Amino acid sequence: MNCCENEPEFLCSAQVGQRAPDFCVPAWDPTDPQNMEKKICLADFKGKWLWLFFYPLDFTFVCPTELVKMGELKKDFEALGCEILGASTDSVFSHQAWAKHDPRISKIPFPILSDMNHDLSYDFGVLHPDGVSLRGAFLIDPDGILQSATINNLPVGRNPEELLRTLKAFQTGDLCPVNWNEGKKTLGKA
Repeated sequence: MNCCENEPEFLCSAQVGQRAPDFCVPAWDPTDPQNMEKKICLADFKGKWLWLFFYPLDFTFVCPTELVKMGELKKDFEALGCEILGASTDSVFSHQAWAKHDPRISKIPFPILSDMNHDLSYDFGVLHPDGVSLRGAFLIDPDGILQSATINNLPVGRNPEELLRTLKAFQTGDLCPVNWNEGKKTLGKA
């Protein structure tokens, strides 16, 4: 069910500073690859930071580069109390088949959500007219509030190091100037 069925169209996507759209969707988890009935819900991450990122399709060219790099940085995110979830409009069976076909995907250390009914992509404002997800990345804080959203069109991947830097900046609780990085001065309390 779309998060905003009774709302005007302009209010129907996730808004920074507001509660993130709730979800409970099927997922393929490479740590439990045979469990095709697993569901993952936003509530599972209460009290934790979460990067939820969308990619267009399994079996493509740019998408595995993003998933692999996010996987390489997973321990850095976890050290900051942040979990990672991938999502696309493919089925859990497609995710599993992709992992069998591409060894890089079989080593991804985080679950990949299945948004076959397109509700999740719609609720986060990344549903492309072709029925795939744009490359959206959403930082949800431990209270379920959306703190950051970036969306790229289909052909250009994101920079996972920038997602990590953004997480660190939000966790300072301070005002962070342009090009702020860990160890640099902030501008004081937000």
